[in-house]
Amino acid sequence: MAARFPFLDAASQLAREQKVDIESLISSETFADARIRGVDRLENALERSEVNYIPLTSPYEHLMEVMSYPYARMIVSIIDDRFLTKRYALSEAVRMNRLLGEEQQSTVLNIARALNVNSTLDDDRLKMHFADFLRFSTRIKSQEWKLVNSELDNGYVFLTHEKFDRLLQNALQDRIESELPLKVPDEYASVMSKDVQRIKNILENTKSKFETKFSGELVNEQLPPCIRTLLDNALHAVNLPHSGRFALVSFLHTIGMNSEQILALFSQSPDFDESKSMYQIKHITGELNNTDGYTPPECHTMKSNGLCIEGDNLCTKINHPLTYYRIKTGAPRPQE
Repeated sequence: MAARFPFLDAASQLAREQKVDIESLISSETFADARIRGVDRLENALERSEVNYIPLTSPYEHLMEVMSYPYARMIVSIIDDRFLTKRYALSEAVRMNRLLGEEQQSTVLNIARALNVNSTLDDDRLKMHFADFLRFSTRIKSQEWKLVNSELDNGYVFLTHEKFDRLLQNALQDRIESELPLKVPDEYASVMSKDVQRIKNILENTKSKFETKFSGELVNEQLPPCIRTLLDNALHAVNLPHSGRFALVSFLHTIGMNSEQILALFSQSPDFDESKSMYQIKHITGELNNTDGYTPPECHTMKSNGLCIEGDNLCTKINHPLTYYRIKTGAPRPQE
């Protein structure tokens, strides 16, 4: 259990029982395999967005797997890059989600409680307190996740095993992000410098694949506040809801940006998938079916989707984000 879920107290207990200290972990030949696996966890995160699971057969392998987790966290902390931190947290959480599908409900419930998620079993059915359900489901925009579409009982939401696991993924991701960066002494960082540099190189390579630069099409002050906010979030690795991605892509395409430039924006997201994102972009822009693509949503739709923020005086006089842009730029009236 400790090796499968190294964020549990059982993992720390195993390390204490084996009398493992940080100095040994970062420098002793005994833990060379743990360090290799720690680097591997981060390579997986950057290249696959999921830490892979390795079948373990011996107590030694279990200990190496457990100790690879704090080693990876130390590297992330030393580099202290927001994209890496979010990508790593997501990748560990996705790994846990996949493994939870193989576990009994009682085990899943124990892990939920270890993550401080208020949950219980009722007649062999998993349920989560509505407050935690809302906290971890708000980023999932599908209608089936709305509280009004859920079965409630005395403040608890009944969930399938799969849905319960998905919310625990968000819970673990949030916990890891909140815990990092750790304070790593300079002398430790020096000893780990080779592995740190390796991950830095992979990180830079991952980012460099999507460094397409804007060529002057965008002037921040010319964008409507709603689009400006979506754009800022995309550039700062904040995950956008589907409705937000649609609005941003369709708007940017309509004012003249190409698919590669739009793809560069979404490459900052921690769960970025190049092929999936490009497919979605080309679907919205019409490149997949040789059409003009979708028109950006009107202001009332943006409000309904929770994407309209407090605007300026011009916002009170228009009913479409493209009208705002046209007025600010003096451009010919676009199709709205």
